[in-house]
Amino acid sequence: MSDAAAPPPPSVIPDVHAASVADIKAALAAGWADFRKAPAFGLFFAGAYVAGGLFLYWVLVVSDQVWWTIPITLGFPLLGPFAAVGLYEVSRRIEAGEPLDWPGVLGVIFRQKDRQIPSMAAIIVIFFLFWNFLGHMIFALFLGLRAMTNISSSFEVFFTVHGLAMLAVGSAVGAVFALILYATNVISLPLLLDREVDFVTAMITSVKAVSASPGPMLGWAAFIAIALFLGMLPAFLGLFLVLPILGHASWHLYRIILPETGQGG
Repeated sequence: MSDAAAPPPPSVIPDVHAASVADIKAALAAGWADFRKAPAFGLFFAGAYVAGGLFLYWVLVVSDQVWWTIPITLGFPLLGPFAAVGLYEVSRRIEAGEPLDWPGVLGVIFRQKDRQIPSMAAIIVIFFLFWNFLGHMIFALFLGLRAMTNISSSFEVFFTVHGLAMLAVGSAVGAVFALILYATNVISLPLLLDREVDFVTAMITSVKAVSASPGPMLGWAAFIAIALFLGMLPAFLGLFLVLPILGHASWHLYRIILPETGQGG
């Protein structure tokens, strides 16, 4: 996306290119290189996630103010796409040889409010809310009629027949939701930054990209999940390294799958 005030004309989306394992390795290497070139930006955008994660931990574990989970569930996913756009923009500028300056990068993020990124953020929030509803429903179906103490301290309930069944069903349903969310977002977010397309077209293109190379793309999804999990273990501090590399790598993977720049960019 250029810095010009006038929006670019609608972009023509080329056919997606199938990605290979070698492509994903190349994208990761490029993501690491981008992070090394502009570490301050990566640490800044990762810091938003780390601060949010630490605040969520404090709310749920330390302060025991569970009522905060509703506004956090609504607000935290909204920050994700805009923080990701910041990392994409940094990679785009490095790729194009454009200067990296804070007003320019933050200005691009601010201007997304008038484009399609907010619609994608709304879709993500709807997914979170619907999964939250299904999670409560699954819990009620399997454990709602059983006498229980505080489940945050009485973990033995999860090792009962009903508890294990709830974990199995909940994990399966959650995996399906995660797959849908991944398939519709892995390419759509950088595509919406780079080109002038509507969010539905971007989501469809993202699903096509996953369908074109399901093995490597599902492997990429598994790698992201494992990397994020490991990054959260040392008090979320590992995310300062993991998130910028994944964000930059996602941009380069997008470039591999849709190599033609077309309009925008």
